[in-house]
Amino acid sequence: MWRVATRPKWIAALFLALGVASIFGLLGQWQLDRSIEQATVLERDTETVVPLESVATPQSVTTSEASGRMVSVECHYVEGDDVVLTNRRTLQGVGEWLVRHCMTEDGSSLAVAVGFAPSGLTEGMLPAGTTTLIGRYVPTESPQQSNFMDGEMSTVAIPELLNLWENPGPVYGGYVVLASAPDGLSTIGTEPPPTESELNWLNLFYAMQWVIFGVFALYLWWRLVRDEWEREAENPPTRAP
Repeated sequence: MWRVATRPKWIAALFLALGVASIFGLLGQWQLDRSIEQATVLERDTETVVPLESVATPQSVTTSEASGRMVSVECHYVEGDDVVLTNRRTLQGVGEWLVRHCMTEDGSSLAVAVGFAPSGLTEGMLPAGTTTLIGRYVPTESPQQSNFMDGEMSTVAIPELLNLWENPGPVYGGYVVLASAPDGLSTIGTEPPPTESELNWLNLFYAMQWVIFGVFALYLWWRLVRDEWEREAENPPTRAP
């Protein structure tokens, strides 16, 4: 078959097939670029403050609609349920967070990251009481793998906080980072969630189609060479006596 493929006519056919495949490849690249350029930007208003209960409910996971939203909620800080998180990396550097347990009017629990300090935070340093909170609602973090049993925490993991709070009741799956920290603490910096985009699937389909055409051009050359080789193998030329 190799001897058949190296005949001049099949070498010329191979160059033709490679040329056609290259053109199809360029067309596929063009369609791929168009699918990216024409991607639909999924804009979501996350900076307008909305009531927490309008985007999230207790005992449920944080949805993409709720994640990163600026929300407001009226709740009461529960005395004795504060938690200090250590070794937190934020926009301000490495330090400590104070996380509080806030109970809403309907008896649901909400974790609130109220502020940041390089060190020296203590549980119970802020008074209990009813307040209206404004902040960014974000999903729970994963439970940490070490130091939890030693009394050290470094993540806002709702399942871990439930083990520390007394009478939590129904709990929100995410937590709120206050937009403005109380006196004596620095505000924990947060950023809006990144803008998402959706590819133009029609152009992406066309790009894949051109790639398939290019592969088929090479396959067609191979098939024609193989057919000629099989014909010659079945009907070998007769030699003159």
